[in-house]
Amino acid sequence: MNNALNESQELAGLRALVTGGASGIGLATVRVLEQRGASVAILDIAEQGPEASIFAHADVSSDESVRRAVGEVLAKLGGLDILVNCAGIGAQGDVSTNSDQEWHEVFDINVVGVARVTRACLDALRTSSRAAIVNVSSIAATVGLPDRVLYSATKGAVLAMTMAMAADLLPDGVRVNAVNPGTTDTPWISRLLDRATDPDAERAALAARQPHGRLVSSDEVAWAIAYLASPSSGSTTGTYLAVDGGMQRLRTRPTPSA
Repeated sequence: MNNALNESQELAGLRALVTGGASGIGLATVRVLEQRGASVAILDIAEQGPEASIFAHADVSSDESVRRAVGEVLAKLGGLDILVNCAGIGAQGDVSTNSDQEWHEVFDINVVGVARVTRACLDALRTSSRAAIVNVSSIAATVGLPDRVLYSATKGAVLAMTMAMAADLLPDGVRVNAVNPGTTDTPWISRLLDRATDPDAERAALAARQPHGRLVSSDEVAWAIAYLASPSSGSTTGTYLAVDGGMQRLRTRPTPSA
């Protein structure tokens, strides 16, 4: 067997659950994990998932819903090796914009939802010899973005949770890492652009603020998630991988105008 085939099937025999796997980054992650040999189940609030995928409907803001769906998935997969916490919602506005109800709702989904799903999966993950959790945080956790206070707060919490979970679960052999995507070309961004006064100008502005000059693709984030989930990164835990076109750390010089 050649190296390329070995690499392409590096997740063969592993079982994965992806929350928010019916669209966007989550769906791209499902496809990449399947391409690399994993058996993958989707947990999503959508009524149905992609054809030929193991799917369980669940609302991550409900512990009862999560436990029921995770139970269904574990019964079908026969166990669990990889958990990708991707489910989440967006929020716009400065610190004065969002109501208390919105704060509670977004935190309940983006932050407590990660805790609900993880604790429901934890016993199964602890029995795996190659267990990995990957949480989807955001560039908003480490860089101040305009009109994203609530969203940034939740993603900062996810990043902090990732580090604490990694410390707690290290003795159990469960690795925990995060990805921090930049502005990614997803259905959520498309809906955001549709509401803009000038969608083309808004899209150009979002692309321009990332040093490589474009939106991140869902596949690029999915590939990073697959790396962190793979046994090949067995010594990687308690960290995050920025997939942001250099937005977090690079300070490029503007190109002089002609």
